[in-house]
Amino acid sequence: MILTQILRPNCIKVPVESREKKPAITELVDLLDANRLLLDKDVVLQAVLAREQTRSTGIGGRVAIPHGKCKAVSELVMAIGISHQPIDFESIDGKPVTIIILLVSPAEQTGPHIQALARISKLMLNEGFKEKLEKAATAKEAYELLNEQEGR
Repeated sequence: MILTQILRPNCIKVPVESREKKPAITELVDLLDANRLLLDKDVVLQAVLAREQTRSTGIGGRVAIPHGKCKAVSELVMAIGISHQPIDFESIDGKPVTIIILLVSPAEQTGPHIQALARISKLMLNEGFKEKLEKAATAKEAYELLNEQEGR
């Protein structure tokens, strides 16, 4: 799976304006909604926040992957937010996050959702790439970095 086949360049926010977990997630859901990728923004937000309540999606290493499944999307959608001020996401390593990758998929589509989570996790193991992504000044720059990394 290639993430740039899912992620649209206009679904990246640099920088994320929110300084707390829930508003940051809301900001990315709003971005997907503004790009007409959601059937019902409130249902999507509720699904993602419900998943977040079961266990934090702060995976460690300054990265969070909030995600959810619901009937308010017709296909797997993705948004990325880069925060220039770390956000407490209650991560497993206890450290704040700077990279937030939001995934939402239809309730019945488990395969692509799991593949995307796995691909993101693998990419985020590359410390050099993460550092470049964190320093991205614009959404365009972040998308180009991701596209370049995916092409390797």
